[in-house]
Amino acid sequence: MNPVKTLKAESLKSQIIIIGGGGAGLSAAATAAEKGGRVVVLEKRRVLGGNTITAYVMFGAETPFQKRMKVDVQRDFAFKLAMGYAHWKTDPRIVRTFIDKSGDTIRWLEEKGIEFETMPNYYPDQVPRAFQIMKGGGGVMAKILAKECKDLGVQFLYQATAKRILTNRKREVTGVLAVTKDRDVKIHAKSVIIATGGYAGSKTLMKKYYPAYSEDLVQFGMPINVGDGLRMAMGVGAATEGLGMIQLIGPRFATSSYIAAIVVEPNTIWLNKKGERFVDESLSFKWPEAGNALARQPDKICYILFDEKIKQIFVNEGVSRGWIKYPTGTKMTDLDKEIRGQLSKGEIKISDSWEEIAAWMGVAPQVLKAAMDEYNRFCDQRNDPVFAKDPKYLIPVRTPPFYAFKCHQGFHGTIGGIKINQDMEVLDRHGEPIPGLYAAGSDTGGWEGDTYCLDLSGSTFAFAVSSGRIAGENALDYVLGKGCKSG
Repeated sequence: MNPVKTLKAESLKSQIIIIGGGGAGLSAAATAAEKGGRVVVLEKRRVLGGNTITAYVMFGAETPFQKRMKVDVQRDFAFKLAMGYAHWKTDPRIVRTFIDKSGDTIRWLEEKGIEFETMPNYYPDQVPRAFQIMKGGGGVMAKILAKECKDLGVQFLYQATAKRILTNRKREVTGVLAVTKDRDVKIHAKSVIIATGGYAGSKTLMKKYYPAYSEDLVQFGMPINVGDGLRMAMGVGAATEGLGMIQLIGPRFATSSYIAAIVVEPNTIWLNKKGERFVDESLSFKWPEAGNALARQPDKICYILFDEKIKQIFVNEGVSRGWIKYPTGTKMTDLDKEIRGQLSKGEIKISDSWEEIAAWMGVAPQVLKAAMDEYNRFCDQRNDPVFAKDPKYLIPVRTPPFYAFKCHQGFHGTIGGIKINQDMEVLDRHGEPIPGLYAAGSDTGGWEGDTYCLDLSGSTFAFAVSSGRIAGENALDYVLGKGCKSG
């Protein structure tokens, strides 16, 4: 998106400074500005939106959209589900505040002209329509919020990297020191909101906080966030929570979203680097759990295998699970063309011989043959006594040519880092708020467990926007001397 007016100044003064112009930052800016606050947004890139531009599914409880669809997703139900899924490892007050805000956030966005539509559930027992699709995705939302911010007088400083949060002797926030292409900029403000989107783009921090890190990890999104907010918060004494948590999404084929829709199909067979089957492949319907299973495998590598008969199911009948632009039922009529276009990249093998497939995978032929014989026997018996795979997805793999795709561990991004309370105040190591400092979105911890709750799909996107709104409201109240709810 095109940037709005850029400030050129060496010293600025505002009431609130927001570091980061993604979903959380723009939501915070719009909220504070709507209530009369003076806001400056620092964005280190030339454009706004951050990782939000790749998001499109948003969770909400008791939303206007759900009421129109006559779907009942109550806040109490969603809260209990979220806390149970996380085994109460999360902060219940943060989770409660977020869920209570989520329905109003959908209303807030709809009033700005953002439209939502329903989408089919990924698996039968998912909460019916607890999530909705944002038409045009987060990119459209970012454009709409940016325009509103501009109309409300929010000032944007582009290609400006925040380096340090400034405080006085009382530890109260007094501003931010930032660096642009050609100058240092000191911005004076009574409150700062950190919304820099985590640290997935920093190999150094990923290696430090996520011991299982590998450069073969495939991020679904843009690895543009390098932990600036985390570093600055810790620099003024912030405590941390949830460092090292990433949102795993199971096997990913990095170079083609079209083929990515195939590798998560449940009627294939998944083998690890040793040529061993390691999971019920229909767990792809619950991709966070599939991600956990893959994370246990050697080098986090997975080979997805199927035959010509199964390929024709994809082409003529369509995919049963679906992925992003290719929802359930999509007929993959261009599959042969897409596979040919990807062959030179070395991540696909096609052969009439399992021996050739085994050599390409780097496993002994007898090991692969034993794995395929066992799986085909389970298919013939319509019973998987090892992983209890649903019989309707047990289709023998016997019709050449055979197809093998090499996939890697996928993840959305990092979550966790800065410790906050339900008002999005940043807490110090004694559990006390740092006066004037707030954080929102994926920079923060305490609201999500170590496995993404797919039952409440779109919660990361929803938390970014809702927590941004909460931070914007409370930061302005602090500036105006109205105190805070948790104080």
